[in-house]
Amino acid sequence: MAEYVSDIEGAGTAPHVLDNPTLASLTGPHAHFAEKRGRVLRYPVEVSPWLALPDEPDAVDWTDLAAMAGPGAEFAVAAYDGRFPADWEITFDLEGVLLVDDGVAAAPDEEAVRLGPADVPEALDLVERTRPGPFLPRTIELGTYLGIRRGGVLVAMAGERLHPPGWTEISAVCTDPALRGEGLATRLIHAVAHGIRERGEIPFLQAAAANTGAIRLYESLGFRLRRTTRFAGARIPVGMA
Repeated sequence: MAEYVSDIEGAGTAPHVLDNPTLASLTGPHAHFAEKRGRVLRYPVEVSPWLALPDEPDAVDWTDLAAMAGPGAEFAVAAYDGRFPADWEITFDLEGVLLVDDGVAAAPDEEAVRLGPADVPEALDLVERTRPGPFLPRTIELGTYLGIRRGGVLVAMAGERLHPPGWTEISAVCTDPALRGEGLATRLIHAVAHGIRERGEIPFLQAAAANTGAIRLYESLGFRLRRTTRFAGARIPVGMA
C-alpha cells in the first residue's frame, strides 16, 4: 500500500484526493470524460489508459471492470496496491512517486505555444521518440498542453493530465533528444505550473520511482515528495464474460 512521506498539503493517514487521483478526477472535474459501470470508472480509451477503482474493490467491482473492458483486454490503474483476481495476468507493476508543488518558480514562457488537435500527430511522434508516459490521440483534451518549436518542428512538450479537485497533474514532459540540456523541459514545467496556479489550483507530478533523473529534476524545481505509490496493469481472462 502507499507510504506517506510528507505532511505537505494534507499528506498523512486521512483520505485525500491525491490518494486515488484518477478516481478523484473522474468523479470531479473530469466527470464529463467518465465511462462508468458500477463503481468502476475509466477515461475513453483514446484519451487515457488509466482506470479508476474504488479504494477497496470487491468481487462485483472486478466483474464490472471485466464487463466494461472486455475479455482479454489490458487495463492500467494508479495508486493501487496491485492485488488482482488470481486468474488475471499482471502485465506490469511499478513503484511510483507523487510529488507536489512546494515552491516551484512558476512563470509563463514567451516561446511556449498552446497545442491543439492539429498538433497531435507531431506530439505523438515526439512521445514515441521520448517515452514520457501515456499520450494518446485524445489526451490533449484533458487540459492545457504547451510546446516549443524550433524551425517549425515541435521539440518539447508538457501539459495537464489528471485533475482531482483543487489539483492538476503535469504530465507528458518530453524534449527531443537532440535538444536535451537546454532547459526546455524546465521552462515548460514552469509555464504549465503557472497556468494551474492562475486557476487557484496546485500542480503535482507522478513518476516511476526508477526514473531517478526526472525525480531529481522535479525536486530541483521545487516539487517535494508527498507519497510513494504504485502503477499496475493486468489483462482480463479471455474466457471471462
